[in-house]
Amino acid sequence: MSDTATMGLGPTGVFLGTFTPRLDDKGRLILPAKFRGRLASGLVATRGLDRCVFLFPLDEFALIHDRLRRAPLENKQARDYLRSFLGHASDDIPDKQGRILLSQPLRRYAGLEREVAVVGMGSRVEVWDAEKWEQYLEAGEDAYAETAAEIFDDM
Repeated sequence: MSDTATMGLGPTGVFLGTFTPRLDDKGRLILPAKFRGRLASGLVATRGLDRCVFLFPLDEFALIHDRLRRAPLENKQARDYLRSFLGHASDDIPDKQGRILLSQPLRRYAGLEREVAVVGMGSRVEVWDAEKWEQYLEAGEDAYAETAAEIFDDM
């Protein structure tokens, strides 16, 4: 069995797909079974972009933190971003049922109440309010092909 199969990510070795679990009354999220192996040893949850929550495996978060810590302290924008990104971050280890607690500030930031979309984004997972996720997809549908052309032309 390959290492990625034992981590629960499938043959690509990256987080893929969209899942729609529910938050419980305490704000706990049951991680999709496919993602649990990779996140079992721990994760960091923080403010994402576009009003979602980012979930990073510990090793991915360490890489991001290494890049962020090189930001010049003299740069106000860098300081502001670090305060928001790191100041709202929390680390967690999923329990035996694969649940993590999303903090109230993170849930408030992303508008997470009950219905959520958990989206695999390669090296990270995003947690969205399910309705906002659908709106985001609909709003971006027309630009999808155009954006793909721009991105791949730049490569």
